[in-house]
Amino acid sequence: MTETTLAPPATETDLPVVGHWIDGAEYPSASGRTADVFDPALGIVTKKVALANRDEIDAAVASAKAAQESWGGMSLARRQAILFTFRELLDARKGELAQIITSEHGKVLSDALGEISRGQEVVEFACGLAHHLKGEYSEQVSTGIDVYSTRQPLGVVAIISPFNFPAMVPAWFFPIAIAAGNAVVLKPSEKDPSAAIWMAQLWAEAGLPDGVFTVLNGDKEAVDGLLTHPDIEAISFVGSTPIAQYVYETGAKYGKRVQALGGAKNHMLVLPDADLDLTADAAINAGFGSAGERCMAISVVVAVEPVADDLIAKISERMAPLRTGDGRRDPDMGPLVTGAHRDKVASYIDVAIADGATVVVDGRDVQPDGAAEGFWLGPTLIDNVPTTSRVYTEEIFGPVLSVVRVNSYEEGVALINNGAFGNGTAIFTNDGGAARRFGRDIKVGMIGINVPIPVPVATFSFGGWKASMFGDTKAHGAEGVKFFTQLKAITSRWLDPSHGGINLGFPQND
Repeated sequence: MTETTLAPPATETDLPVVGHWIDGAEYPSASGRTADVFDPALGIVTKKVALANRDEIDAAVASAKAAQESWGGMSLARRQAILFTFRELLDARKGELAQIITSEHGKVLSDALGEISRGQEVVEFACGLAHHLKGEYSEQVSTGIDVYSTRQPLGVVAIISPFNFPAMVPAWFFPIAIAAGNAVVLKPSEKDPSAAIWMAQLWAEAGLPDGVFTVLNGDKEAVDGLLTHPDIEAISFVGSTPIAQYVYETGAKYGKRVQALGGAKNHMLVLPDADLDLTADAAINAGFGSAGERCMAISVVVAVEPVADDLIAKISERMAPLRTGDGRRDPDMGPLVTGAHRDKVASYIDVAIADGATVVVDGRDVQPDGAAEGFWLGPTLIDNVPTTSRVYTEEIFGPVLSVVRVNSYEEGVALINNGAFGNGTAIFTNDGGAARRFGRDIKVGMIGINVPIPVPVATFSFGGWKASMFGDTKAHGAEGVKFFTQLKAITSRWLDPSHGGINLGFPQND
């Protein structure tokens, strides 16, 4: 193991504090409350993040509200020009943002760059929002009467994003919200807040008016403040299922439009005719990328016998050379985001053993390429996982890949469909008929056919079913445009002298 020489630990007063971004400038917090921000590969606190109080919540929303009216009234051409400038700046400087993500989340730099690129897809989609905002027009629906529709902004909207994708997940929402004429208040995860501030600075450089993009750092007090604030019209949330349900129910109670994306337990069904070499590669990529801290990670391989033994051997063979280490050193996988999360994920290995499963590869034995104090857990493979075990039923959100053996396609589909979650799933097969049938049979929102991480491109929409999604509207694509706009129908008649006279009867179409 390669050790990293650490500088003497900084004192509390030496550490920089990540504040807020309000009214187009950094906004130091006066709340007196902060949380630690770690470098996961070093295992040390490198900065603090401010936790907003009620006054700061109100200041953030007030600034956004003051900016929204003029922004929403600005021409689509001018809004679109700012979006294009933001896109060019992001593309030119995404390496800076990747470094920030790696330093606070821990994912390897290549993964951080991939995250930014997927977020940039939504920015590019939003650059053409003038097309998606077009209404409809029907002439002469009744004599001399035309009807047309328009899409208009909601006002001030809030985004509450998770730690695992500090750039991509906010970018699922804010480009469309801003292009549609809304003002955005982003509450990033307190575990990795700096990416949000960096993007706010980039928006300012692109020419976005002050107040249209706001960053409010905080914890549950900030979340609750946004959920209940009378000037917030809509909430977009991504996180665990219990919190997603809380956000949805609370926001709806206070009259908000809410889309709340929750957790997942994604399965990969492997049929006997599948190419096991390609399937093993896919299982590794989908199970251990970003240290398994993905809502679209494959966490369960459902092997239709008799392929399980061969598939496990191939997966194990590919796991052996994987390097876990500091994301800045170009390893295959980085650390987990915090020590507490690492310990929680590692505890599932003991649960698996107690429940009679077989630990094929134990990630607790990893020798990382990084500081001993880092939050390390290597890729872990567990066979014969009982479907009653918490290892199977709960979202682990770490590099733990379980294998469940079944005897038929039907048994595998029933297993997936009976789960509480419905976020993503995949089938690996060379049988086109089986693949087509799977697409129709499965009760999951996003499906991959020989694609292990079926995240839709930005022109389509992202979101699951069942306990993986609360609310009717999914993220980005056409669904995202609908969520961040309200539809107005206008019935029009230009009067002339022939329309005179009194008639109190119900108006009829003729």
